[in-house]
Amino acid sequence: MTAKVIKLRSLETSIALKTDFVALGYAIGNDAKITFPQSKKLAIGIESAFEIDLIDELLFFAPTGKAGEIFEIPISAPGVGCERIILVGLGRVSLSDMRASGAALGRKMRGSKKSLFSAVVTSRKGIRAHALAIILGSFQWNMKTNNAPGPSNAIYVSDEFADEVDKANVIGRAVWLARDLIHTPSNIKTTAWFAAQAKKLEKKGNLSVKVFSGKELSLFGGLRAVGQSSPKPGPRMVEITYAPKGSKSWPHVVLVGKGITFDTGGISLKRPYDAMIGMKSDMAGAAAVMAVMSVLPEMNPRVKVTALLMCAENALSATAQRPGDVITQYGGTTVEIINTDAEGRLVLADGLAYADAKLAPDYLVDIATLTGAASLGLGRQYAAMYTRNQALAKKLHALGDSSGDRVWHMPLIDDYASALKSDVADLNHNASAAKFSAGSVTAALFLEHFAGDRTWVHLDIAGPARSESDSGEYPKGGTGFGVRLLIDWIVGLA
Repeated sequence: MTAKVIKLRSLETSIALKTDFVALGYAIGNDAKITFPQSKKLAIGIESAFEIDLIDELLFFAPTGKAGEIFEIPISAPGVGCERIILVGLGRVSLSDMRASGAALGRKMRGSKKSLFSAVVTSRKGIRAHALAIILGSFQWNMKTNNAPGPSNAIYVSDEFADEVDKANVIGRAVWLARDLIHTPSNIKTTAWFAAQAKKLEKKGNLSVKVFSGKELSLFGGLRAVGQSSPKPGPRMVEITYAPKGSKSWPHVVLVGKGITFDTGGISLKRPYDAMIGMKSDMAGAAAVMAVMSVLPEMNPRVKVTALLMCAENALSATAQRPGDVITQYGGTTVEIINTDAEGRLVLADGLAYADAKLAPDYLVDIATLTGAASLGLGRQYAAMYTRNQALAKKLHALGDSSGDRVWHMPLIDDYASALKSDVADLNHNASAAKFSAGSVTAALFLEHFAGDRTWVHLDIAGPARSESDSGEYPKGGTGFGVRLLIDWIVGLA
């Protein structure tokens, strides 16, 4: 990470002005009155120190008060290190507005070697969301030869709620890891490379990593069918376990992540060509899962967690699976292949069946960039969530709103299950023949078959996992969606 939130013990003006930039949050009420709802005391101190009227200065810019709106006021005084005051719109001062203000500041600081003191949010309600948004907004990734990383830019906030700031740093680091993995080009990001990144996590302690390959995957028909199109290095299943001493009595969560390191669509080639350009990010589900596991030793929840990263490259070659093939998934279910570009559900099905048979989870969650249909229905801001457990759905929906990784509970429509019938196998995997035009729903119904009777949740993150523009908390490309949601949920289970 090139940005970190650092705690200060006071909002005193003398401390704040030792940084390069000072940020204050402003709001405009229904009466058009401008206030500094979270940092009134510091605003008064700054006005006194520099003999300025912040509201008068702000009015010069004709502010709207929109969350994330930024205006800058240059300042200068002997013995004061501060270069400028940054005034940030707080909108209606909601949690999402506090995130928007933080993201705007993070983007302002991106690539900078300057320091920032943010007094935009000083309440427990918003401090973690705001601090985390600063970190996420400052994310950048590239492989330019002249892009040697400089020193970290320090971002200061009050440590009145030190625990919330600490959590923001830990979760921010996890999201950055997911984004780093997603943005890595696929000529580097082979299945073996991805597995090697997971093995590095063992250094953290309380994590064990096992990599399955070759003959060890003989029963994983879906993973092998997808991965056989790229025989070197071939598919991998990575099992990461967080099970500290005493964890046998804890709830057990199994996370299954889709890890397609590049997706050409196979023989059912993606059309148009442009649809293939972003497919280095088709392992965003596995990246999110690995990132969650990476910080569990620090967060130390009393929850046993096992992650299964189902990794393969869906390439186009002489060894690729074909439409009309019949494969045998883990556990014995035969599946007729209809469209080789519907490969994600095949690798997830193996992981779910393995988890059900071997790991005895209390909760079984899969996360994947699975269907374009999910993004057609919900756009880029929400993931599609499928589960039969209404209480769990309600909980995850609420956590999604509070964390920023928003999910919408979608229906598992049993009438559509007929679309999965096959004349030659137990199931077909694409449900295209029935023409229900509910591709995300039928994909979820297919996966449910392999989850057994477990408490199961499917997160189709095809929409929010990738951003088409560089704005707010999201960079253009991989967003790291799901990391915040899953961390908050797992920690809450304890």
